[in-house]
Amino acid sequence: MTSMDDRQKGFERKFAFDEELRFKATARRNKLFGLWIAEKLGKSGADADAYAKSVVIADLAEAGDQDVIRKVQADLDGAGISLSDSELQLRLVDLMAEAVGQIEASRS
Repeated sequence: MTSMDDRQKGFERKFAFDEELRFKATARRNKLFGLWIAEKLGKSGADADAYAKSVVIADLAEAGDQDVIRKVQADLDGAGISLSDSELQLRLVDLMAEAVGQIEASRS
């Protein structure tokens, strides 16, 4: 019975680790995405960092990426910059891979 308990605890630890990694990677991805959009909006330095933080916070509104897409799309539209939702979603995918790589590199 002890080996089953140990196995279950191992699965629980793995699940918790994976969820933590997913959360951190998504937050990092959103920050990178925010910095990319900030550059498109002509922001730099502290303004770009503040904008990136607002993108990270926007992701807390609902599950999925649509809240982030809506936020940056509204900001881009307001600035007269045209990027499609599919372009933004593709960039999010690319940045997720980069974010995971950064987190894994920082753990080694």
